[in-house]
Amino acid sequence: MSLKDRLNRLTGETGTPPQSDPKQAKIGELRRKIDAVMTRRERLVFPHAYPSKNNPISLESLIAGEEMETPEGKFFCSQSGINASDFHGHKQIGDLAHVSMEAAAFLSGAEVKDLSIEDALFIDTETTGLSGGTGTFPFLIGLGWFENSGFVTCQLFSRDFSEEPAMLDYLKKIASVRQFLVSFNGKAYDLNLLATRFILNRLPDIFSGMPHIDLLHPSRKIYSQRLGNSKLATLEACLLGVKRENDVPGQEIPQRYFDWLRRRDGRLIEDIFRHNRIDIVSMASLLKHLTDLIESGHDNAYAHHADLLSVARLHHDRGDLETAKRLLEPLSGSNQPGIAQNARGCLSLIHKKRNQWHEAVSIWNQMLTDDPIDVFAALEMAKWYEHHAREFDPAVQIVRRILENKAGQLNETDRLAMAHRLRRLLQKAGSGTFLVHFNESGKSGPK
Repeated sequence: MSLKDRLNRLTGETGTPPQSDPKQAKIGELRRKIDAVMTRRERLVFPHAYPSKNNPISLESLIAGEEMETPEGKFFCSQSGINASDFHGHKQIGDLAHVSMEAAAFLSGAEVKDLSIEDALFIDTETTGLSGGTGTFPFLIGLGWFENSGFVTCQLFSRDFSEEPAMLDYLKKIASVRQFLVSFNGKAYDLNLLATRFILNRLPDIFSGMPHIDLLHPSRKIYSQRLGNSKLATLEACLLGVKRENDVPGQEIPQRYFDWLRRRDGRLIEDIFRHNRIDIVSMASLLKHLTDLIESGHDNAYAHHADLLSVARLHHDRGDLETAKRLLEPLSGSNQPGIAQNARGCLSLIHKKRNQWHEAVSIWNQMLTDDPIDVFAALEMAKWYEHHAREFDPAVQIVRRILENKAGQLNETDRLAMAHRLRRLLQKAGSGTFLVHFNESGKSGPK
């Protein structure tokens, strides 16, 4: 019986409700909304063909694993090892274990510098939805750790909702011998979701207070501007040399699990296990890539100058001005587009913060020589002339030049601020009778 028929049966309706009856009108409107939702759902077509409903294949015949039993019940577990000599993308697995924990601590802010990479538990979940909350169920929990120079992946799978307590109980056992977590967007999603599931199952949250390296945040700060986004798939393709073939789309995963519950066909789940396993190993590779970049800096022959610039800014934001300066100085001579000017700008702010005005002014002059209408350098020079050199005429000329050539490219707030600065400078220079206005082209002129 369809949802529409059930609704008719519950309400006793056989036709269109009379509009004069407010209650029946609301029911009719509800039915139309449900029909629209169900129609849209039927139109969804996933790029991967689902297996036939007939002749399902068992999970155990497709995925190496076994049924595990805990005091809380049973679940399915698949565990496998990757040899140190095996490759994941550009790197061998054995190389991934050589991670600078000091660099890892710098990237994440987590207290891990006195720990070892063997203490790490890599974690990623596959769920019935992306919204989180009590209605979202983590049916597959992927784990990974370094062991005997190789890497172990362990995937915990709830074959139905009743197996969740056993799965979480076993997760506690594995996590209890690890010292910190590594995830990709785990702080915002995976760990919050698991905390909710622990509460619902009346189990203690083993991850509460555990040091946590979330790789999404440093990846976003370092790579998102150059690569356009910081998705794991983008980082894999552009940085790690990992190419996924016939990977299951993330939006398809929840429906695959619901279909599994009805059909028990392992082919629905096989791709999800592979997808999750790659995620786990890629996190280990990404951690190595990020820490190498932090540790080696310019000594890394493969580092892109834009990435090194982002690392320098990261050091600057964390208060390590000396390291930032050491990275920025060679970048100020970069031949990659836009890098040199941005590096000079950052370097000048370090000199400014240290009251090293001669060095800062020298950089701003060089920037204006290369680009006379560089807004950043012009504004900094105007501030220096006004507040330190007390020479107002050069400051007026600089600000006027920007307003005449760049006003149309400034946002309204910056444009008004620049105009206000010019009015103030004209008053200080003894030309207070002049006011500034903008014509239709965005250029300034006397009024």
